Amino acid sequence: MNIIIQNATLITSTQILTSNIRIEGEKIVEIGLHIPFSNTDTIIDATGKYVIPGGIDPHVHLHLSTGAGYSSDDFYSGSVAALYGGTTSIIDFVTPHKGQSLVEALEDRKKEAENALSDYSFHVSPIDWHENIEREISICKELGITSFKVYLAYLQSIGLDSEVFANVLKSVAKIGGMVTIHCEMGKEIDDLRDRYFTENKTTPLYHPLSRPAKLEADAVQMAIEMAAEADCPIYIVHVSSSESLLHIQKAQTNGQKVYGETCPQYLLLDDSKYQGTFTQTAPFVMSPPLRKKSDQGALWQAIQKGNIQTIGTDHCPFMMAQKELGIDDFRKIANGAGGIEHRLELLFTYGVLENKITLSQWVNLCSTHAAKTFGMYPRKGNIEIGSDADVVIWNPEIERIISVQTQHQNCDSNIFEGFQIKGLAETVIRRGEILIEKGILNKSLSKGHFLVRK
Repeated sequence: MNIIIQNATLITSTQILTSNIRIEGEKIVEIGLHIPFSNTDTIIDATGKYVIPGGIDPHVHLHLSTGAGYSSDDFYSGSVAALYGGTTSIIDFVTPHKGQSLVEALEDRKKEAENALSDYSFHVSPIDWHENIEREISICKELGITSFKVYLAYLQSIGLDSEVFANVLKSVAKIGGMVTIHCEMGKEIDDLRDRYFTENKTTPLYHPLSRPAKLEADAVQMAIEMAAEADCPIYIVHVSSSESLLHIQKAQTNGQKVYGETCPQYLLLDDSKYQGTFTQTAPFVMSPPLRKKSDQGALWQAIQKGNIQTIGTDHCPFMMAQKELGIDDFRKIANGAGGIEHRLELLFTYGVLENKITLSQWVNLCSTHAAKTFGMYPRKGNIEIGSDADVVIWNPEIERIISVQTQHQNCDSNIFEGFQIKGLAETVIRRGEILIEKGILNKSLSKGHFLVRK
């Protein structure tokens, strides 16, 4: 199918211009004011709307196996929600079983993702260390994986101690890759969690109290120091606190390759959400937890200054029945919440329209910088000749309210319930195929592709 988008207000991470766009097959082939067309071309009039590159969410957990069962969105339902939100590419995770090779786990995960409608890739997680890990990391790179995720929390399952973490940093540095890091001090958090429970403090309120901002910041500092020693680029996921930002900003000022990500929930929600009944508060149990309003302000400032370069969602929804496994023990509440559908609209409404970020910063945060950081640019994350035709036509005038009744994620709660939104991904094109047209998902769609990154 050949598509002509006419009268586009085209927004990239560097410029805003009025233009037409021609798409042939899966690629953008022409950008200009005067593009000829024929009767066989599909014409889309974008007058009064913004045309942006498809969003890239670098942090999602679809069909994630946990002690409470799988996260409630699989790759199909989660990618549908992503598309409705204007996100055409996602990066999920590969978490092997103890003793399983990273390569085998990657191949298994690719099979699980075959029904995704968005394009997809993975961060691969070493969860232990043995003689073959370094070779497996190298093979993963050959298979198109450039980033490797480690957890400094969850020491009883997938978290790494400092010795293994150092080994992973050195091995990934050797292949020119990047380590993405969940930064919380695992042992200290486990001790606090157990202490509160033994004191009969079992409600969701003790989830944030057992994971204080200082233990995130201490882990960020440790990760930065160890990465500097290994000369390995790092990407710190879901930064939630002003204390953590101080260490990130200092490292960046010193020229270290340290990248920061935050999520809409840390920009727009705070720890007052943990006051109330179990049903009211359990949906907000996530790690790291929601912080203070002052942390929100610090995060917005860090975005404006460029210390935080990407916005992911950490999308990991659970049904309330799964959350209720921890009704008598906050340690057992399924950790996570959904957000893949709402990232662009929240950042547009509460960022662009409130003059906290520009339109180009919005595009950079939600698409371009993730493409550059994770080896997908210029194929993804931009609208230019030769790029994949991942294009979103954004109607800036449509207003609505986020509701569990109208969401597309597979979940019976929504942490952004009641938020007023302005803007809609009205038409969504992935590699030249119109997946959403005037806000409606087309029925006959090809599947997403696994992205080989460089």
